[in-house]
Amino acid sequence: MAQGPLAGVKVVEFAGIGPGPYCCMLLSDMGADVVRIDRKGGRGGAKFDVTARGRRSIALDMKERADVEVALALIEKADVLIEGFRPGVMERLGVGPDEALERNPRLIYGRMTGWGQTGPLAHAAGHDLNYIALSGALHAMGRKGAPPSPPLNLVGDYGGGALFLAMGVCAALYEAQRSGKGQVIDAAITDGAASLMGVMYGLRAAGIWTDERDANLLDGGAPFYDVYETCDGKFVTIGALEPQFYALLLEKTGLKDDPDFAMQMNKPHWPAMSDKVAAVIKTRTRAEWTELMEGSDVCFAPVLDMAEAPKHPHNAARGAFTEVEGVVQPAPAPRFSRTSGAIQGPPAAAGAHSAEILSDWGVTARPS
Repeated sequence: MAQGPLAGVKVVEFAGIGPGPYCCMLLSDMGADVVRIDRKGGRGGAKFDVTARGRRSIALDMKERADVEVALALIEKADVLIEGFRPGVMERLGVGPDEALERNPRLIYGRMTGWGQTGPLAHAAGHDLNYIALSGALHAMGRKGAPPSPPLNLVGDYGGGALFLAMGVCAALYEAQRSGKGQVIDAAITDGAASLMGVMYGLRAAGIWTDERDANLLDGGAPFYDVYETCDGKFVTIGALEPQFYALLLEKTGLKDDPDFAMQMNKPHWPAMSDKVAAVIKTRTRAEWTELMEGSDVCFAPVLDMAEAPKHPHNAARGAFTEVEGVVQPAPAPRFSRTSGAIQGPPAAAGAHSAEILSDWGVTARPS
């Protein structure tokens, strides 16, 4: 029996890549019964495909009318549908919003795209880096004199895409309880990434943020909010933004009597201050700085790689990581006091649960 705040919610997921699967992983971790429609003849089920965890799979050939009818029958039983194709693809398959909502007026129809369902670029190909480039986010990341630095695909696919779609699904489910009506969610990564930049756009309008990289409060320009290399070639982070935290940083680094550090927000002095902090940090190992600063109000953390992070005492104490079929991976988040989420199982092979799904969901239509 699934557990979590979304237990009892039925989700149909049309298999895709990137933000769609991650959104469905989140919904599954929170207890939703997510049925993934895979392509017939597809593989899937690799235990390393972490974002595919926790769902059952049915394999359909959407070019066959009988299989389209099975998909529509599942949609008729669902609370939510998630798809991540280019605009128009679902319509051509015969399972677009019009057909789906005619069968199931309470359905929440979640559409995940990079550019959105409308606009001049709606039908163009793209990936995370392109979407965050258009939103202004990418330009703000990186070091002075260097190209913008790609932040993996965290800001676009997962932050601006999957998380916004998951929030939209939960909001639409809540609204449907009152109205009895479903609706379509147009979740565009460009929109979500722009929203994530709200604070920076506000600071820029106030004249506090510039378009120059590595020159602002949160982009590495401030000496008290940056990443520094230690003498053993590893790195630590310092985020001493508030005055009391800044004072503690100066105390622990031995810089409190240096006149260059008397005024924390003296931006013309920031480059020289950064050089001095960097020189001090490079006098000790990461382990030594961790022993001195971790757990204090300096706002400090060592930069851990993915082998180290699950073993850190804080992450271990909270159970932030878990293991499924030998694959170490993040545990469900966030945490709930009464209705804890859980991983519902490893990634499923395409079509592994076809008969089981049709039986459990009460679908009488049969695939070709």
